[in-house]
Amino acid sequence: MEFALVILVVLIALTFDFTNGFHDAANAIATSIGTRALTPRAALAMAAVCNLLGAMLGTNVAETIAHNIVDIQDQSSHFGLIIVLSALIGAITWNLITWWFGLPSSSTHALIGGLTGVGLAAGIPVFWSSIVDKVVIPMVVSPLVGFGLAFVVMVGVLWLIRNARPNPTNRRFRIAQTASAAAMALGHGLQDAQKTMGIIMLALIAGGHYSKDDSIPWWVKVCAALAISAGTYSGGWRIMRTLGRRIIELDPARGFVAESVSAIVLYVNAYVLHAPISTTHTITSAIMGVGATKRVSAVRWGVAKNIVVGWVLTIPAAAIVGAVSFWVVNGMLK
Repeated sequence: MEFALVILVVLIALTFDFTNGFHDAANAIATSIGTRALTPRAALAMAAVCNLLGAMLGTNVAETIAHNIVDIQDQSSHFGLIIVLSALIGAITWNLITWWFGLPSSSTHALIGGLTGVGLAAGIPVFWSSIVDKVVIPMVVSPLVGFGLAFVVMVGVLWLIRNARPNPTNRRFRIAQTASAAAMALGHGLQDAQKTMGIIMLALIAGGHYSKDDSIPWWVKVCAALAISAGTYSGGWRIMRTLGRRIIELDPARGFVAESVSAIVLYVNAYVLHAPISTTHTITSAIMGVGATKRVSAVRWGVAKNIVVGWVLTIPAAAIVGAVSFWVVNGMLK
């Protein structure tokens, strides 16, 4: 029974990874499509490959998810697996709801919210200090850094190209966007695929197949990388439209800066802070930052406000769905 439950949890975790891919495909490529630097299919293919490669570049974020959100060390295998399964159901449900409404919310925070809600419902230890340090603070700081840094860099770029001819300059930035979109997709794989690695590792620890001190096995990395890559290639057209055009009409220079700044923020958080930040929050705030250099009114703040509301709601909403899922799943499988 326990082994079958482990298999089920791993499969559902990979399903979450797939939904993460199509939910967050827009993060890496919406700006390139919005500026017509890349065609949608070419951009999706490139993003899928870069997500695959990025997923193999580290495990720091995965270890944060596996060890620093909830403590299942002292739980029975069966109960620990129910906890992980319920958290995944909560995260997937919220991902699908926000995808349906075209709202670029965070898969990262959906997963963490699901884990937290299940932890509370199950009465197991929740590492609140770690959640504050590695989730809540980066959740607030990263978008602010993304906005501010994108604004400053864009001002510098505009000064450098102030005397350049528009048409050749736009062509060059469209070419440069191929590299910046690839860097963004690589960072997305580095951040988001690792979260699935972490949740699978949590299930394997709960099932007694690995210990807390074991490193993440290669097959977990490969499966998570393939799942998010496949999800990315399947596309997320609803959210892509929101990021690519509804926040602001982007030109190639602003698209390049937004993607480049977002990629830097993702890499710093993954390698230096080991923080599972939201790629959605990062690219959205960077788009707002570069847009604000055009004029404040150029940013459609009403759309931006709706996105921010989605950000704020994600952790508590996923936590509620995760808690309800736990009560249902635990009642069925007890």
